[in-house]
Amino acid sequence: MRFSKPIILIVLTITSLGAIAQRDIPENLPKFDNRKLHFGFQLGLSSNGFNVEQDLTLGDSLTRLEMGREPGFIIHVVSELHLGPYFGLRFTPGIAFASRNLQYTYFTSSNTAQSPVIRTIESTFVDIPLYLKYRSARVNNFAQYIFAGFNYSIDLASQQFVDNTVDEKGEFIVKLQRMNYMVEAGVGFDFFLEYFKFSPELRFSYGINNIIVQDETKFANPVNQLNSRIIALSFNFEG
Repeated sequence: MRFSKPIILIVLTITSLGAIAQRDIPENLPKFDNRKLHFGFQLGLSSNGFNVEQDLTLGDSLTRLEMGREPGFIIHVVSELHLGPYFGLRFTPGIAFASRNLQYTYFTSSNTAQSPVIRTIESTFVDIPLYLKYRSARVNNFAQYIFAGFNYSIDLASQQFVDNTVDEKGEFIVKLQRMNYMVEAGVGFDFFLEYFKFSPELRFSYGINNIIVQDETKFANPVNQLNSRIIALSFNFEG
């Protein structure tokens, strides 16, 4: 996976910083947890892909169908309602830009494999996620948390209703549903700085609805089911 090594290095660095944060040092933002509601913003990078259930017998001369991951960018607003010393309800609506691709490999009439035919799908999501968050007790200026919830996502760039029956260039598109439903879970770290709280987090998203539009093209026929799979590394800034 393209981002695996950088993500592992970042997580290890954050863990090391967490150990340093537990030293006996002056406490920043001592009244932060006394507020019932607080806000912030989130910036992040994502690795976007699919889980593909396929049937190659439904594709003429198709010998291989693979998924390719592509990077994306996330801009969200953060709002959190404190439900107690350890629990919170987090609402983080925003925009996510993503790209994914499907790679189709066919045999020619001479039984030699061609280079893959790649269909890249660009998406602009309006994310509406809601999470339940559990945070550990704060130790000086550091805490850890986990969260899980549901994301209702609308793809503004979806070509679900585009006419895909005639294409003079022979470049039929892969049509995806506009609505995307995902269950999400992740882990994060709170660092209480002098003027704001900084929280890097790692999130995993699993699409639960089949987003392929079966319009009987050679690219859609061999795909029985297509679900979103997203890994995101985000940085939260909360005041």
